[in-house]
Amino acid sequence: MLPQQLNAKRKASWQIYQLYRNVASKTSTAGETISLEQAKPYSEVPGPTKFQMIRAFMPGGRYQNVPTHEMFLDLSRQHGGLFRLPSIAGTDMVLTMNPPDYAKVFRNEGQWPHRRNFTTVEYFRRKRRPEVFGEYDGLVSGNGPAWGKLRTAVNPILLQPRNAKLYLKNLVQVSDEFLERIRLIRDPVSQEMPDDFTEDIRNLVIESIGSVALNTHLGLLGENRDSQEAKQLKAALQDVVELGFQLDMLPPIWKYVPVPKFTRLMRSLDTITDFCCVHIEEALKRIEEDVKAGKISSDVGMEASLLEKLARFDRQTAVIIAMDFLFAGADPTLVSLGGILLSLAKNPDKQARLLEELKPILPAKDSPLNMENMSSLPYLRACIKEGIRLYPIGPGTVRRMPHDVVLSGYRIVAGTDVAIAANYQMANMEEYVPRVREFLPERWLRDDSSSRLVGETATPFMYLPFGFGPRACAGKRIVDMMLEIAVARLVRNFEIGFDYPIENAFKSQFFVQPNIPFKFKFVERKEE
Repeated sequence: MLPQQLNAKRKASWQIYQLYRNVASKTSTAGETISLEQAKPYSEVPGPTKFQMIRAFMPGGRYQNVPTHEMFLDLSRQHGGLFRLPSIAGTDMVLTMNPPDYAKVFRNEGQWPHRRNFTTVEYFRRKRRPEVFGEYDGLVSGNGPAWGKLRTAVNPILLQPRNAKLYLKNLVQVSDEFLERIRLIRDPVSQEMPDDFTEDIRNLVIESIGSVALNTHLGLLGENRDSQEAKQLKAALQDVVELGFQLDMLPPIWKYVPVPKFTRLMRSLDTITDFCCVHIEEALKRIEEDVKAGKISSDVGMEASLLEKLARFDRQTAVIIAMDFLFAGADPTLVSLGGILLSLAKNPDKQARLLEELKPILPAKDSPLNMENMSSLPYLRACIKEGIRLYPIGPGTVRRMPHDVVLSGYRIVAGTDVAIAANYQMANMEEYVPRVREFLPERWLRDDSSSRLVGETATPFMYLPFGFGPRACAGKRIVDMMLEIAVARLVRNFEIGFDYPIENAFKSQFFVQPNIPFKFKFVERKEE
């Protein structure tokens, strides 16, 4: 990058930072003139009654089979920007759609931010499989000092940029296998993918996670695509997403009487745990054999994989991280990649601009990707961020307040779960994002011409696909790289099209799922 380009980039970045800092300052102080004593009492927070909520979810009820984000918007229209959802199965939840509250929630989240977890998963780890998990609950479901200890241990391994080289090569290899899979299964005349191409994208994601967290080639894009093990793993992951949410949102009857769904969930969690344990032990055995053979240095800091770094802390941690990556990464990354590809397919001008950025970095379709050339792809990252904004994977994030705090003029008492509905609401409302339903990656580029594509009321908390603060997704860097490699490789190799409507491409209850066949058209680009 030329010096003048670097200076312009720094200037633009500083201007955006100043804008965000000013807005964050305003939102942080909004309402702070109201003390705890002056605030309206918690009992006056508006919202539906417990009876109304139960009735709304019953057959014929207002929210039966209604996506969560639409329910939130409807409740906001009835009760205002902040409202209370009364406890049905545990702790009350207050949901705020008022941006001035967001900074205050994060500023008051405490040393170990507490997030409502799946009690079923906690039960599984502590009661059913304590020999595997010990004192740890995991990064996704854990809380308190034990969570803090685990997070402190794995942060340097997962988040330091220099460790990206430990999994870059594996992710590139998986992405190249995905390209060959596309060439193998596309229709020779129409160049379209078959109706079940969603499964191939899911396999790409799980294979990528396996290559990083298990240091294993699972073969899901080739010889093992239809194996019994693959089918069992994917079915088990689907159970965790669907049954875990159902059992934890409804009254915990499973604690007192046998419930078939609970039994099925426990079996599925056993399947995933055993899968991770077996593959981790096999991978570590291979690493030990390679060290003895002189193929790998055994010196600390010279490990051959992310898995070995985690296993050096302890093997329980390696299993926990692998499971958390599968739980939290498989379906969300599938949705994100699908949304990005749909956006590029329906906006050929944006796809063409991305291709022009890629050509100098990848002069040939099979040119290697590495840490150096991947650092010079701002439009690629902008396309990914805009695709995730248009197709978010969930409504937002939740924090349990460790002490009383004032939000929107109300005193929210300690122990209350506060949900921030940023991902669906803020990032998809014209007030915050002008031309909100258009795919405009330019809005994420740090230059003066694109600033008009982000509203004046936008805040740093408008876009939180990976959460925020100490509880931000520990796998963010890996997911980012996975998406960057996959999108770069696909766009450089193929002209991507999609000849069908995409208005209802995804369905949502709480977690988002594909709702249409992903019959992408991949037309081979000619070498120039």
